[in-house]
Amino acid sequence: MKRIWIKSVMALSAGLGMSMYATQGVAQVNEVVLGVLCDRTGPTQSSGVIMCSAIQDYVKLVNLKGGVEGRKVRALEIDTEYKVPQGIEAYERFKKDGAVSIMLYGTPHVQSLQQRMAEDHIPGTSPGFGTANAADGVKYPYLFPIAATFYSQGAAAVKFVGNKLGGLKGKKIGFLFVDNPTGREPIPVLEALAKREGFELKSFAVPPPGLEMAAQVIDISQRFKPDFLIANLFGRAPSVGIKALKRVGFPLDKVISLAWGAAESDLEAAGGGEIADGYYGLQFAGVGDNYQVVKDIKAMYTAEGKPIPKVMESTVYYNRWLFHTAIQIEALRLALKKNKGSKVTGDEMKVAFESISKENLVSLGDLVPPLHITANDHEGGGWLQVFQVQKGKFTKVTEWFNAYPEVKAEIIKQGN
Repeated sequence: MKRIWIKSVMALSAGLGMSMYATQGVAQVNEVVLGVLCDRTGPTQSSGVIMCSAIQDYVKLVNLKGGVEGRKVRALEIDTEYKVPQGIEAYERFKKDGAVSIMLYGTPHVQSLQQRMAEDHIPGTSPGFGTANAADGVKYPYLFPIAATFYSQGAAAVKFVGNKLGGLKGKKIGFLFVDNPTGREPIPVLEALAKREGFELKSFAVPPPGLEMAAQVIDISQRFKPDFLIANLFGRAPSVGIKALKRVGFPLDKVISLAWGAAESDLEAAGGGEIADGYYGLQFAGVGDNYQVVKDIKAMYTAEGKPIPKVMESTVYYNRWLFHTAIQIEALRLALKKNKGSKVTGDEMKVAFESISKENLVSLGDLVPPLHITANDHEGGGWLQVFQVQKGKFTKVTEWFNAYPEVKAEIIKQGN
């Protein structure tokens, strides 16, 4: 009896390890399930809590407005703690509950699940992370980056730097990065562009998790002395980098961060927004709260007599996952509309993802880029904007743009 009781407690504990949003049972007839990987308690929980809250808020707003083609949407969220074994278990749970697509979270999970998704014909989305080669929809039929990959981010950073410097030939460009696969991913594009445009590129690797980079920063500021610095830091590393560069007197208006190193939380951790004045960051979704969908979600909370959640103040991460969820919801709408309300399959979702463009998402305004996803291009064009920290806050300084598509295409071809 004691042994049975212990097993019951262990089973209950395992169940409680699921996210508070993961309800039991398979999908009901009048609902559609989206699988949501999350990290509310793991090493990236500072951003995970924000992004996963955005998913649930957007889905709730959609359901309050009648759902999608008359169907309610259930975002089945499971907290993986950023651990691959938990991610694989979560994926199997999603399959059991009839999820028609997966909202992925984290490069390690993309790498571990992409083959399973292809075998099961279940599409997954990985905006701004995963593998840049997945932009090739022929080679990766069920994986959709849907936003600028690290190749696109690296190319856009070089284009922006060239515009700021009045040209790239003969210039010195530094690349400061966390020394792991994610940090290194832009290097092939940067090296190809250095050769093409005639600038000197020097890389400065920071051991993960990137909490100590004093030696690299001194080498940058006192020895190499670049005309501009491109940074690919994430987690706690961006705030460490901002403080270290500031300490040695390197001008932050000569630094541009790739997408995962330029959020409100990075500024706060560095000691406050104004400390980072001048710092540039690439963004693949709009920043700030002046978007109708954000206003609608705030109105939803107000109508319920609830305070506006603090996570909505972190607009970089929150807005990105509004964009992420909107792509999933639009694919679902297109699939349901095409099959006239029948049970949606993963293959139908795949086809729907491959027909999404900015025109499908006009209600979100400039929060989303002018993307155009196709069967060949699962990235949608690699669009980005640059925001700069001015008076402690992110201010848009460019419109949407992309860069060097032919260079990226050649590297992807070689990689695949």
